[in-house]
Amino acid sequence: MGNLLIAYSLMQHPPRATVRDALYSFERHSDHRCFYLNLAVRRVPRWLARVDFDAVVFQTTLLSERWLPDVFARVRRRAEPLKQIDAVKVALPQDEFYRSRDVCDFVEDFGVDHIFSVAPESEWPELYGSLDRDRVGISRVLTGYLSSDSLAKAGAAAESATERPLDIGYRAFPASPWWGREGRLKLDIADAVAREAAGRDLRTDISTEVADTIHGDAWYRFLASAKYTLGAEGGASIHDPEGQIMERSKRYLAEHPEADVAEVEAACFPDAEGSLALDALSPRQLEACATRTCQILVEGDYNGILRAGEHYIPVKRDLSDVAAALDAVERDELRAEIVERAHRDVVVSGAYTYESFVGKVEEEIAAVAERIGKPSSEGTMNSSTAHRAAALADRASSSWVALYLTVVGTLRPLVVRVLPERGLAWLRRRLAGRAVETASVESALRKR
Repeated sequence: MGNLLIAYSLMQHPPRATVRDALYSFERHSDHRCFYLNLAVRRVPRWLARVDFDAVVFQTTLLSERWLPDVFARVRRRAEPLKQIDAVKVALPQDEFYRSRDVCDFVEDFGVDHIFSVAPESEWPELYGSLDRDRVGISRVLTGYLSSDSLAKAGAAAESATERPLDIGYRAFPASPWWGREGRLKLDIADAVAREAAGRDLRTDISTEVADTIHGDAWYRFLASAKYTLGAEGGASIHDPEGQIMERSKRYLAEHPEADVAEVEAACFPDAEGSLALDALSPRQLEACATRTCQILVEGDYNGILRAGEHYIPVKRDLSDVAAALDAVERDELRAEIVERAHRDVVVSGAYTYESFVGKVEEEIAAVAERIGKPSSEGTMNSSTAHRAAALADRASSSWVALYLTVVGTLRPLVVRVLPERGLAWLRRRLAGRAVETASVESALRKR
């Protein structure tokens, strides 16, 4: 049994189910001993250097800290000792349209051997053109997979939904202007379908408001309560390699709070639209397959997994045929065949689970190890004691995060009242990127 080190950065308690499933998928499905290290709250312990690792996995939560450069810089400094570990190093970035140069710098600085990208292969030269592709390999993965928990909950929701009171149910989170027009398709289809459905005898629950977000197990019940749901590929059509487009847009919106998307685009990134084609299947589309909810999707590739007419009812990208799609909803003749085929090909196949994802990552680690001549850690000194110590330390870090968030939540009203503006600005920078408490502090600061 070999050893894997999963380096991550997380200040959430409890973690959202999607984050937890992705993070601990290695522990659940790997044949390796998995050592977890939360660099949001811990430094690299010295004893870790005495463990022989097959690979170091720089997990998505760590690389996503680049959304707030101060936090990313701090986490990188803490991760410095990991450069000295003689092991295969792999990275799992997402949202690669944003600050891709930070990802490239990290890959070079930490000697990452392989990137698991969610971007299409056609976009790798744009995103990773600065890397030595003879040294750094890239392969494509999904933005998320089905976990055993999500499958059980989705299946239970579908089985209990003897009647589906909604014809169409949909939720989408508002897209920022700097994601580009591609990122707004999930909102556009909601608006187009809602307008068309208003003149028909259809029961709908469609919203793109943050206040209407559905969390946890209720999400599966919501999907299972609808005969149909909507969607589009996730992604972006603008490449923002250094984060300048987002910063310009935020400044402009602060000065012009009533500006619409077209105005922001014209003022802040008039020539950037179409600089990237980052389209990817959303985990929500896998979940709809699991709840046997028929999907009406903007036509696209969907990682080659979902095919128009077979697994979903397509609408054109200009949404000109939404009326025809709702005609199909009213007839309801295609739904049973489509949902059964989607369930069979996506869910029953087992091809899109976290177990399959971990298997793919481990296969690539073995291939890289063979290429660079790194022997397996299996058969070296017994690491069970170190593994137990790492597990205890990871649980302790989780408890520390819970305590920290509780204290921050309790003190937040007092801090906002008594700190001067300069102190509040420092606190905002210091807590930036800290998941749950960041949202609360930022919200409070904006209200001043």
